[in-house]
Amino acid sequence: MIEQTHPVSSDPVVQVRNLCKSFGYLQAVDGISFDLHEGEFLSIFGPNGAGKTTLIRILSGLTRPSSGSAMVAGFDVLSGDTRLRREIGVISHATCLYPDLSALENLLFYAKMYGLDDPEGRASRAIDEVGLAPRRYDRVRTFSRGMQQRLTIARATLHDPSVLLLDEPFTGLDLQATNVLKSHLRELHTERRTIIMTTHDIACGLEMCDRVAIQNRGRWVSVEPVDRIDRDRFETLYTEMLGR
Repeated sequence: MIEQTHPVSSDPVVQVRNLCKSFGYLQAVDGISFDLHEGEFLSIFGPNGAGKTTLIRILSGLTRPSSGSAMVAGFDVLSGDTRLRREIGVISHATCLYPDLSALENLLFYAKMYGLDDPEGRASRAIDEVGLAPRRYDRVRTFSRGMQQRLTIARATLHDPSVLLLDEPFTGLDLQATNVLKSHLRELHTERRTIIMTTHDIACGLEMCDRVAIQNRGRWVSVEPVDRIDRDRFETLYTEMLGR
């Protein structure tokens, strides 16, 4: 188990203690503990099956852990408190968009679900911010993968969440779409927004984060501030850590 401290005195925005999740004999998350403070960006690397998605699902309240605890934005993820939904945004390779609705109809649905004031205005502005204004009335099923991911960003940030959980957000994107997504994430990484991202893209993950973790077989085998990482040797370090 690897625990991290942070010099900031304020309470952590994300606080995880000895988190475990098993599926039968498979230990998907195995004793993970960490703190993240306001404005921090954590990238988590690991092979397929390392338990990264399970960790994100626990932190977003979609999966219950077998043991341990997690607090996100001041709420216990086990409590079922609906206010947690107002504080988090989730972006993954699953867009959670309705393909037969237009871009505007999708965001209007989510704006009303969150109970936002002026849902039409909020939805319209969000579409403008991700560069999809010319396609606002088009059905999502006609969008490219990159366009769908841009709309997913708008969906996940429509309610201005304090915590973003990104699960392999670059999956299936071409170079142009990847660069657009990176640009949006830089804009979203503010001093008041905390971000956790799982990714296989080492270059993107290192470029965008403050801290780096490597997860393997459910455990964190390494976690460091990014400024202590030798980027030229990171792939070698990554391979060595997975072999332990």
